[in-house]
Amino acid sequence: MSDMRILAVISREYGQRHVENIRAHGPTDWVVAVWQAPSVLPPVIDYPEDYLPADLPPADLILSFGEHPGVAELLPDIVRMTGARAVVAAVDSEAWLPRGLARQLRGWLQDMGVACVTPKPLCSLTETHYSIGRRQRIEYDDDARARLITEFARYFGQPDLRITVDPESRRIISVEVLRDSVCGCARYVAERLVGVSADDAEQEAGLLHHHYPCLASMGVDTDYGDTLMHVSGNLLKNNVGVQVKPFKHVRYMTTAARSE
Repeated sequence: MSDMRILAVISREYGQRHVENIRAHGPTDWVVAVWQAPSVLPPVIDYPEDYLPADLPPADLILSFGEHPGVAELLPDIVRMTGARAVVAAVDSEAWLPRGLARQLRGWLQDMGVACVTPKPLCSLTETHYSIGRRQRIEYDDDARARLITEFARYFGQPDLRITVDPESRRIISVEVLRDSVCGCARYVAERLVGVSADDAEQEAGLLHHHYPCLASMGVDTDYGDTLMHVSGNLLKNNVGVQVKPFKHVRYMTTAARSE
C-alpha cells in the first residue's frame, strides 16, 4: 500500500522513539505526521475540542502512543478531524490505556466504521492478530480499513528476525529484520547478535532487550500475571530461540556409577 498517511499521537519520549524508528526504517512513501497531546488532561474529558488543535493533517492511520488515558478519549474526535480509517492504540502500560477504556475505544470506533486494535503489549501486533493478555488473542478483520493496520504490521509489531547460523562454529553469522518492534528494539538486538553462539543467543537477546531499554511497564499486569516488559522480552527471545535451537549444544546428564 503506497503513500500511506500516518498521524502519530504522542506525549513524551515513549512515543517520540517510536516515531523516529518508523521514519527511519518504514517505507519511504509513508508520510508520518506528529501531534503532541497536552501533557495534562482531566480524568474525564467532557469537551474534547478544548484539548485539540484547530486542525490536524489528513491521515489514513492513527498511531496512538499516549501516556495518559485521556488521549484515548480524544481519538474519536481525532479520527473525525483527519478522516482516518484505522487506529492502532498501544497498550504498553495499564495506567496509560486501561483494559476497560481500550474495550470502549474499540467499540466507539467500530460504531464510526473505523478499524481499531489495542495490542498489549504493542509488540504483540501481527498482520492478523494481537494480544490483550495471557492466552487472550484478538484477530482483526481483513477488510479495506483493517488492511491499513496489516500494512503497518508488515514492518512493525511482533519482532520477526531471520537468523543464519554457521553449522560448524554454531555462531550467528547474519540477522535480517523481517519485522521490527515499533520502538526499534528488535533491530537493536539483531545488530548485536551477530557472532553470538547459538547456546547463548536466547539469553543474550533478553539482556539486549532490557538494555535498549524497552519502555513497556515494569509493574505486574493482571492480564498476564507478569510485567509487560517481561512479556515483550519473551516475544523476542522466543523468536530467537526457535531458530537457534537446532544448533545448540545438547548436554546430557549422566548419573555417577554406583559403588559396590
